[in-house]
Amino acid sequence: FKPDPEIFQETTVYDFDTLATRMRELAFLNRNIKLTIEDKREHKQKKEFHYEGGIKSYVEHLNRSKQPIHEEPVYVEGSKDGIQVEVSLQYNEGYTNNIYSFTNNIHTYEGGTHEVGFKTALTRVINDYGRKNSILKDADSNLTGEDVREGLTAIVSIEHPNPQFEGQTKTKLGNSEARTITESVFSEAFEKFLLENPNVARKIVEKGTMAARARVAAKKARELTRRKSALEVSSLPGKLADCSSKDPAISEIYIVEGDSAGGSAKQGRDRHFQAILPLKGKIINVEKARL
Repeated sequence: FKPDPEIFQETTVYDFDTLATRMRELAFLNRNIKLTIEDKREHKQKKEFHYEGGIKSYVEHLNRSKQPIHEEPVYVEGSKDGIQVEVSLQYNEGYTNNIYSFTNNIHTYEGGTHEVGFKTALTRVINDYGRKNSILKDADSNLTGEDVREGLTAIVSIEHPNPQFEGQTKTKLGNSEARTITESVFSEAFEKFLLENPNVARKIVEKGTMAARARVAAKKARELTRRKSALEVSSLPGKLADCSSKDPAISEIYIVEGDSAGGSAKQGRDRHFQAILPLKGKIINVEKARL
């Protein structure tokens, strides 16, 4: 392939590292092939990529600088109605998740139905296992999708005979059947894996429960901060011209009608103990007014 300079007007110069990264990705996604890239230009380079483990090796590569909570990545594969599904995942001690999805070797950066199916199955299967094995108690709420994906690295790769892409950059899979098939294939195999590997299963569920506790604690902390802020002077209406005194025994607040009256009142007040709050609309005398 040689680029046509009339079409590729910005550049026709190949970047070796960019191409090598793509070749490595393709070698991970297709475990039976060996790809070689050679640069015969001034700075001669050559790299060869072959991974017998396929996407399982891909997950290990992505987690190489992290601390996995289980040694071997989980690997699942299956097919239904002509759609081939491959999934590999491994949890680490981190707090972020990295999920990469592909359709026919195309990186679906924006996700899509196959990724949704995987996430749905992952959440359901982990919750079901946690309930059945009393890791999640009756009083505990179900783990959310965010809880079960904390510290997760996963590759979701499917082969579809007629993929339909959507999104602005056409990197989001839109086939509805891809969701149900990915969910079905993955959930069945992942359930079996958890049953056959109870130690790993417990670590995965407990990782999710810790994430849930942290989420609830963070929510309570945010609510407490907001409640405190609601009682602080700094959170009072923006047009309030507050007084400098903090002593409620001598402090006064004058509520005036409109910004113009507010401006005049501010000029004539004693800043030490008089606060001015301009309001729009006629002020009702609550002692006499009837609703």
